[in-house]
Amino acid sequence: MNFLVSRLLSVPSLLALVLVFAFPALEASIFLGFVFPGETAVVLGGVLAAQGRFPVWLVGGVAAAGAIIGDSVGYWVGARYGPWLIQKIPRRLIKPESLDKAIDLLRRRGGLGVFVGRFTTVLRVLIPGAAGIAKMRYRRFLFFNALGGICWAGFYTALGYIAGANYASVLKDASTTSEIVLAVIVVLFFGIGLYRHFGPPLHRSKPAAED
Repeated sequence: MNFLVSRLLSVPSLLALVLVFAFPALEASIFLGFVFPGETAVVLGGVLAAQGRFPVWLVGGVAAAGAIIGDSVGYWVGARYGPWLIQKIPRRLIKPESLDKAIDLLRRRGGLGVFVGRFTTVLRVLIPGAAGIAKMRYRRFLFFNALGGICWAGFYTALGYIAGANYASVLKDASTTSEIVLAVIVVLFFGIGLYRHFGPPLHRSKPAAED
């Protein structure tokens, strides 16, 4: 891992952008996320942007594009080859209970499960394929996948940009950071749900009485 990190920071700018796109794209499509989490490349892209190698918005856009496209590939792979592929993948990479957890999250939360799953490593790798296996409508999947990919890419790009030379501590705590972000998202949605259920009703103004 340390070797890959050092190499990413020393490659030419164009190749660095290609890798910032490729690692998030390959996370779910070929399960690379179990070996090299995509946020590592995104954080390092933010670090390179802080060094003036390229604009920070470009890093975020490239990372988001990779995440969205890669997850779409994972969706279609799951829809077409899911059951067959599950039998071929070694159990040390994907445990059946992990896939069951991803499918259960989708059945309970639908599109929100796609969005929330983006912020945990295991679910980020499994959710796209699980959505395909569960026959979730692609339009619905794409909307929440894009929303999650943009938020995820923007957050980790900004994190790397702000951290700069202190990127090592950010990468060390990346999983903890993801858990914190996920907790904030869950609390936010839970709070909105409670407000809608127990909050004051919205009053519409009554039309003026006719004479």
